[in-house]
Amino acid sequence: MNAPAVVIIGPPGAGKSTVGRLVAQQMGADFTDTDELVETEQGQAISDIFVEHGEAHFRELEADAVARAVTGSGVVAVGGGAPMTPATATLLESLPVVFLDVTIADAAGRVGFSTARPLLAVNPRAAWTRMMAQRRPTYERLATWVVDTDGRSAQEVAAEVVALVAGSGHE
Repeated sequence: MNAPAVVIIGPPGAGKSTVGRLVAQQMGADFTDTDELVETEQGQAISDIFVEHGEAHFRELEADAVARAVTGSGVVAVGGGAPMTPATATLLESLPVVFLDVTIADAAGRVGFSTARPLLAVNPRAAWTRMMAQRRPTYERLATWVVDTDGRSAQEVAAEVVALVAGSGHE
């Protein structure tokens, strides 16, 4: 199995997709966003999958998408909740992983806490804070590197990620 150049994890609003695309461009690598992969394959938005089939079904689809995506050699951005699935966490443990850390203030400005994010639909700020408290230990445990995104442009964050990966010999 090939290993990806880097896997990007973090909460909603951390910039995983935006930064991942920039990192892939700078590294001359392919980019896979597992949320986009699920939506394309299912022909439905994630919020619709949640409503029609439930979170458990979405998490199964997500785990499968991550398992397939990390067999490549490019840059992979995984959904915020993906690392919470034990099988996915186990897959990520041996891979180069960047945790994009963000505070609620910056996350709120980026995602606007819209209803397109099903787990944040009711009282989004409280839900995000609770979600981050639950997920942070897993994100930190899986991370090869932690990159703070607060107050930084996607370009600045991507440049740091590329430098970390290049300096590690993982590219």
